[in-house]
Amino acid sequence: MEKEYFVHDTAIIDEGCKIGKGTKIWHFSHIMSGSEIGENCNIGQNVVVSPGVKLGKNVKVQNNVSIYTGVICEDDVFLGPSMVFTNVINPRSAIIRKNSYNTTVVEKGASIGANSTIVCGNKIGTYAFIGAGAVVTKDVKPFALVVGNPARQTGWMSEYGHKLMFDKSGFASCPESDQRYKIEDGRVSRIY
Repeated sequence: MEKEYFVHDTAIIDEGCKIGKGTKIWHFSHIMSGSEIGENCNIGQNVVVSPGVKLGKNVKVQNNVSIYTGVICEDDVFLGPSMVFTNVINPRSAIIRKNSYNTTVVEKGASIGANSTIVCGNKIGTYAFIGAGAVVTKDVKPFALVVGNPARQTGWMSEYGHKLMFDKSGFASCPESDQRYKIEDGRVSRIY
């Protein structure tokens, strides 16, 4: 049976992983047994996807990213070049902690910038935007823009990736899509 996805000749695909239709896996990447990759994903060069990892549909993983056991990325997530996930809060070489992996969830549409670090056990909310080089040490709200080390929220982003500027009534529009947003009680929601 012919594969419904593309794998570069230098990539390694272990037995027992699931790869969705239309997905592309590029140079020197390793997809490990027990991982699941959805349809139409793009796995860049030198990427490792560890056992138990789940990637939804249309996930874009840029070069030099290791996605460790415990990470779940929902649909339409963007993982920037050389960003880092952790999966143990207190790693030690001499102490085996394979039963201590923490779950990290990256919700639908979130973007994680180049060279940023996501400390395990946190949730990145829908359409959140993690700036390049940020170090995320706690949950990130949906639509939040966070930057720095440790990451701090500096604003809100639209689904199209534009900074939202709220008026006095708590409404904002995305300049690209004209989608409207409302901020209420420290939470942002799209209203149409």
